Amino acid sequence: MRKPESSTPGQRGLRVGELIRHALAESLQRGDIHDPAFEGVIITVPEVRMSPDLKNATVFIVPLGGKDGDAIIKAFDRNSKYLRGVIAKKVNLRYAPTLRFRLDESFDEGARIDALLRRPEVRRDLDGDEE
Repeated sequence: MRKPESSTPGQRGLRVGELIRHALAESLQRGDIHDPAFEGVIITVPEVRMSPDLKNATVFIVPLGGKDGDAIIKAFDRNSKYLRGVIAKKVNLRYAPTLRFRLDESFDEGARIDALLRRPEVRRDLDGDEE
């Protein structure tokens, strides 16, 4: 009997994603990737989401200041084979996962929600009398 698939990742997927995140962040910090798009740009890797079979990894990145996001994504795509090799050496897995890079928009979404909650009409509803 097959286990039903859920949208929440399992413990192993979370652990492997965190190991991959650390390996990528360390490689970026050391400056191992020689691509002109990365020069003078600080990049954060806030999350790596693994597929249930651990063969695909979606890497979320945030360039400091949010500038040139598309150029950074293209640079990561150009260097994905190299980064996959880095992960294969540092993370003990049967298969090195295929890497997909995406801009992390969760910070922007959080700021948008905060701005909505600060609007006067919302504040009025939240602070109103509860009779």
